[in-house]
Amino acid sequence: MVNCFAEQFISVKNQQDIIDTIRILNKNKKKHFILGGGSNILFTKDISGVIIHNKIEGIKIIKEDKLTATINIGSGVIWNDFVKWTIERKLWGVENLILIPGTVGAAPIQNIGAYGVEIKDVFKNLKAFNLKTGEKKIFSKKECLFGYRDSIFKNKLKNKFFICEIEVTLQKKDNPILTYENLKFEFKNKKKALTIKNISDVISEIRKRKLPNPNKLGNCGSFFKNPVINKEEFLVLKEKFPEIKYFKKNEKIKLSAGWLIEQCGWKGKKINSCGVYEKQALVLVNFGGASGLEIKSLAQKIKKDILNKFNIKLEEEVQII
Repeated sequence: MVNCFAEQFISVKNQQDIIDTIRILNKNKKKHFILGGGSNILFTKDISGVIIHNKIEGIKIIKEDKLTATINIGSGVIWNDFVKWTIERKLWGVENLILIPGTVGAAPIQNIGAYGVEIKDVFKNLKAFNLKTGEKKIFSKKECLFGYRDSIFKNKLKNKFFICEIEVTLQKKDNPILTYENLKFEFKNKKKALTIKNISDVISEIRKRKLPNPNKLGNCGSFFKNPVINKEEFLVLKEKFPEIKYFKKNEKIKLSAGWLIEQCGWKGKKINSCGVYEKQALVLVNFGGASGLEIKSLAQKIKKDILNKFNIKLEEEVQII
């Protein structure tokens, strides 16, 4: 946790609240920042203008047949609460994304993903308000321009639309996705049935082993993205570093950012009140009292070492304000 103050804070609970907030923004010509759960943001300064806090609730099935169910979710719903809701109803598609912090509205912005699944895999559309014109627009999957931990809402339309709800289509038929080797190993080793509940439980156990509880140790989860490079670049690195950890991603190669950071000696390292988590080098932690600027400085030092050693530019997964 870091201390940060806003000039004005508005909590939005429904679509009328959004319309009223847009009027305030346009009337006073104030800057604004949209806040969901805040779990993927590093604040390095106080916020001038208005923070709009998303509290829009609601989960409902709007269409279903024998094979699928289309679900509408309010953007302020806690993501993990939604995942649990789907597991209780045995609706397949997001069980691998259990225990990811944040809100439903942030999921498509970040194109959240874990253990071989991304939100784009089940995504149908989202509805959002233009914060300048007040117009409500439906964005299709194609229009969202999903990429690796990326979407149009992190780039061209950053902070320009307020997402109020999203729709996803989930499967009623068993559809376990075990593309990650450590996940396959867990099931083979424990000889558990491939039920939706067992898969979510095993992934929860893995995440709890690897990641610190943010309620006990301040962190934003994975601070950096895993770098994606072409095969030619990879072959050069592989020759120099034979033990390098990687995953094939279509025609590209995705490197393990955690492995790169660990090779530079950062895993478990502490600088004043912040540092790198001892069990997972991708996670930067606040031991108590560290400022956003201190954590940003730590991230920059890590990026510099990775560039010098591997000629790889790490990118933050966390949004730095």
